[in-house]
Amino acid sequence: MLKTIALFVAVSAAAFAEGSDNEQAQIWNLEKAYWEYVKANDLEKYRALWHENFLGWPFVSPTPVRKDHITNWITSNTSKGITLQSYSMEQLAIQVTGDIAMDYYRIRATWANGAGAEGKTDRLRITHTWIRTHGTWQIIGGMSSPVNATGQ
Repeated sequence: MLKTIALFVAVSAAAFAEGSDNEQAQIWNLEKAYWEYVKANDLEKYRALWHENFLGWPFVSPTPVRKDHITNWITSNTSKGITLQSYSMEQLAIQVTGDIAMDYYRIRATWANGAGAEGKTDRLRITHTWIRTHGTWQIIGGMSSPVNATGQ
């Protein structure tokens, strides 16, 4: 009987760990999709990533914003004729607890004009809080800031 209980606990723990790894991979894939939508200037798909009750503080804003302003930073760039040309992401940590996930990463995003001339490069720290609702993960909170002088 004791062996059966121990086996059940071991199998349950392994299944939970796999589920956790799978959920972390889902979150990371959504973060990558986020940047692909920015690069494609697909604001509809980008907005779909955000929960209706989102509240966050992007580095370009002096105050926190809600979902209705979440694309402002993209349109601010595209209205000047610059679009995201390339990016590289450094995953730092993802923690999934139930229906909440916290994601931390750094990104280097290079923006260019229509002729391909580099306009600017952003190097940022990003935190997103994701919530699973109706079987889908959406961003409900977040914050971004420039990296420090050493790029960290």
